[in-house]
Amino acid sequence: MFEMASNLTTTTTPRAVNGHSSIYLPTIAQVVDVQTETAFEKVYTVRLPGGQNLGHRPGQFVMVSIPGVGEAPISVMSSPSRTFDTFKLCIRNAGDLTSVIHNTILPGDYIGIRGPFGRGFPLEVFKGKDVLVAPGGLGMAPARSLIDEILDNREEYGRLIVLYGAKNPSEILFRDELRAWRQRDDIELFVTVDRPDESWVGHIGVITRLFPRVQINPFKTIAVTIGPPVMYRFVVMELLGKGLTPDQIWMSFERRMKCGVGKCGHCQVNHRYSCQDGPAWTYAEALAFEEAL
Repeated sequence: MFEMASNLTTTTTPRAVNGHSSIYLPTIAQVVDVQTETAFEKVYTVRLPGGQNLGHRPGQFVMVSIPGVGEAPISVMSSPSRTFDTFKLCIRNAGDLTSVIHNTILPGDYIGIRGPFGRGFPLEVFKGKDVLVAPGGLGMAPARSLIDEILDNREEYGRLIVLYGAKNPSEILFRDELRAWRQRDDIELFVTVDRPDESWVGHIGVITRLFPRVQINPFKTIAVTIGPPVMYRFVVMELLGKGLTPDQIWMSFERRMKCGVGKCGHCQVNHRYSCQDGPAWTYAEALAFEEAL
């Protein structure tokens, strides 16, 4: 799409151009692999100049851009434990920019990257705890970063419970990984679909139908839910019903982020900015701005 520049810095620091630096200028990164997940999602493996490490934590995002088309926030799918000289983005074909990416970007092409931005999930708080992860739909992409991080440092965490909901079987992400997780004895995985087809033999119904199937210790459990905001209210009700307190429940709000650095105001909720103070919030914090639910 555009040529590689030779003097780019990592996106974790301002990029220098002609002696000036700016957090608004993207680093030009190369797409080294593209894999189709569903009819709507593809996974892009991206390499920063020089194979530099992205330096993110689960739950953070990057701003992806193509000159003349636009820029959009995309959650980082790969975990820090599996991010060395490349990182992965799961991108849904859902708008002008993502349509161009889906239809034109091939291995060897270049895209703009800024970030990582925002507050991710505090792994130091999660360590030693049981972790329940409840992603819905595309929320499995950022959830995958957290799940893989826990699996790669398994001795530092307690139980790992994953409750995953999708609209229908054709929209289920990361089928190979789900099969691998089912074969492990250190992860409890439940998957449900709203609308099954004739081949589906798993659970049926919305994600909250899965909660009665698991018992948790509310005194040592952290819960994370990522997905459509309409889902959060019902998932939170289930978690509160199991004895979790609002500060034990984490969720991700990605609200119309445009700049990623708290300047444009598009993602402002009262006095907070989702791109900087989030996108990871506790339910206790979300209660301060109920309009976000």
